[in-house]
Amino acid sequence: MSGTMMRVILAVGAAGVGSLALAGAANAGTCDRACLIKTTDDYIAALVAHDPAKAPLAKDVMFVENVKQMKPGGGLWKTASGGPTAFKIYVPDPVLQQAGFLGVIQQDGKPVMLALRLKLNGDGKIVQAEHITAAPAAFAGADKNVVTVRPGLLKEIPADKRLPEAKLLAIGKTYYAALDDNKGSEAPFAADCQRRENGMTTAGAGAGGPPGAKDTNKSPIAHDCKGQLDSGSFIYIDHIDNRRMVAADPVTGLAMGFSQFRHPLTNLPYKVKHEDGSTSERTSADFKMGPFDLPAAHIFKIGPEGQIHEIEAIGFLAPYRSASGWEGTAYAKTWAQPTAKRSPDPKSRGDAR
Repeated sequence: MSGTMMRVILAVGAAGVGSLALAGAANAGTCDRACLIKTTDDYIAALVAHDPAKAPLAKDVMFVENVKQMKPGGGLWKTASGGPTAFKIYVPDPVLQQAGFLGVIQQDGKPVMLALRLKLNGDGKIVQAEHITAAPAAFAGADKNVVTVRPGLLKEIPADKRLPEAKLLAIGKTYYAALDDNKGSEAPFAADCQRRENGMTTAGAGAGGPPGAKDTNKSPIAHDCKGQLDSGSFIYIDHIDNRRMVAADPVTGLAMGFSQFRHPLTNLPYKVKHEDGSTSERTSADFKMGPFDLPAAHIFKIGPEGQIHEIEAIGFLAPYRSASGWEGTAYAKTWAQPTAKRSPDPKSRGDAR
């Protein structure tokens, strides 16, 4: 796996969410916060029942799972076998009429992580459904980390301290700029920031070493969210396509994004900075794989002061330069893309694998 996941962007959003009404339709033709959470639950229940007719799907619904477009009834609609478990995070966004979700369900009797995006129309029907699925990481402790959600992610923000929806989306967006530039100061990381990917702790308290950290230099490499980026540990991530912030919830201070990381692995070797100022080199021997993509979803916990405290992410390996599944749609035309690649494309050199 790629070690860490990265950055999603889209300056979506209107003004902040005002008062959210009770369950059901908030105003004419819209779904409020409670309605979006219920729609998410109804969708997952239909998924587990293998019955698209039980979900509030529009007739022209588009469905993409793991960057492949398919018909409702395919993919996880066939293989889901239970859930969700107690590990579930909701990111309802009445402004965008989108519902984000990250949780654990059962697939063929085994736990699988699911990141979900649902887009509703004015009639409350789902017109877009998007899944990213991945098994919990095969590292010690990852399975335990997806049993219950970290309390901070679920804790509500006091009503008088909540940031508006648009501000949360903008803060989530900075994470990806910081990662792409290998510059931790470009995102407002809190001192206690902790990131988990597919259940594995990859930054902050409990994190192990970054990718390719097997070297003779015994000085540690920073593992906090800011310092890890500053160290250059993630230079192997060349650029991030198909970036979109998809939902934000002022009640919990959560923002969610989807993206697609490109790893041509043509930028090796590179230097990584250690805490004592020394450096070590990462080479192709540290990355024994061909070029690859990592479609991913991230949820950011943002405090009232505007800092990122927790990140929960999932992603899966895909062939290099995979399509998104949304090509040719009006939705895809709204996505933010990087201005330039950092490294040569292996396909232009004739060595893509």
